[in-house]
Amino acid sequence: MKYMVIPNPGIVEIKEMENPTLTPDHAILKLCYGGICGSDLGTYRGSFLYTKYPRIPGHEFSAEIVEIGDNDQGLKKGMIVTCNPYFNCGSCYSCERGHVNCCMSNETLGSQRDGAFMQYISMPIERIYDGKGLSARSLALIEPFCISYHAVKRAKVKSTDQVLIVGSGAIGCLAAAGAKLMGAEVTVCDISEGKLTYAKKMGADHTFVNCSEEYLKKQTDEITNGTGFDVCIEAVGIPSTFKNCIDAAAFRGRVAIVGIGKQSLDFFYSIIQTKELNVMGSRNALKEDFLELIDIVNAGKVDVNPMISDVYEFTDAQKAFENLDKAGNEKLKVLFKF
Repeated sequence: MKYMVIPNPGIVEIKEMENPTLTPDHAILKLCYGGICGSDLGTYRGSFLYTKYPRIPGHEFSAEIVEIGDNDQGLKKGMIVTCNPYFNCGSCYSCERGHVNCCMSNETLGSQRDGAFMQYISMPIERIYDGKGLSARSLALIEPFCISYHAVKRAKVKSTDQVLIVGSGAIGCLAAAGAKLMGAEVTVCDISEGKLTYAKKMGADHTFVNCSEEYLKKQTDEITNGTGFDVCIEAVGIPSTFKNCIDAAAFRGRVAIVGIGKQSLDFFYSIIQTKELNVMGSRNALKEDFLELIDIVNAGKVDVNPMISDVYEFTDAQKAFENLDKAGNEKLKVLFKF
């Protein structure tokens, strides 16, 4: 079978390996669609925090079950499914308390371990979720939606909240959709007008370009009548956008950090004490997030398809990564067809 690999930053190759064989408690899946995550793009660029080379990318995907044994999950050959790609150890302090999404030794497909971008993959049955009739294209977007949805739930977003999302990439736009599900009033800011068009498609009530300190304060005051936002979600992963969230948050507000970056920040941290902010990280997602969102998208409460900006054959991987790297301000979710 063919598979995709990033041997070094800036290079994507298609190679061949033997097909996986069926093992106990696993199923063999045939990939349908896979999405390029920001972490995959970071691996391509050499900027991602959690990767080593060479690396097979990919953890956002849909697939068809082609081989599976007896199981108690109701999974059968021919089903179109998606998967939980975050592998936890099961024995650390986080896992013991049920926080398997932030296992102390977490290994996510395509990040700390080789990913799913191959024609066939072996996956533990317990990590496979029935798509319940969702199209393979839509199912490939459930995992990134889970990242955003988990952050929205971590921040305890409710209908009376005014929410600011800094960053209108895929995670930011899906966070907007998640916050709208909770009934909140949602604002998204970014430096790219092109990406903000996707935020509007996903339900954002307000958008604005330019996240400079002065302009952010002006927009925050106008939209919230000077109170600040009840919830700020950071979905970029750079110091300035973290600072944006701290500055724009209301007194006693909540700040959820989803973005991943390598840079450090020197800032006046006592503002957290002054505002009595709740600042939290949000990492990966839980099984319940996947199951809830499959039902939500199936019920037509959120249409994820407007997120898709391009679809490439997976053998055109080098071209896809190059184009996304150069035109990232106009593109949102790029899919591979396997």
